[in-house]
Amino acid sequence: MNNIDALRISGQRDDICEWVCERFRELIAEDRHDDAICFADEWFEWMDPNNYETEITMFYDEEELQALYDQETDS
Repeated sequence: MNNIDALRISGQRDDICEWVCERFRELIAEDRHDDAICFADEWFEWMDPNNYETEITMFYDEEELQALYDQETDS
């Protein structure tokens, strides 16, 4: 992975984290506490700064993965 990809992926992670936290706050502000709890339960990993900062992002190049699969299944 090059630096451009790393920065792009990091930016996407930041955008998701910001959206998750903002959406949770919106649900609380709307007095939709049950929805907020369910939402937080689903997105907990993105809301926990200790986990979010240390979690590894797994990603792949679809074409590269397909080529590897084809190579392994052809033999």
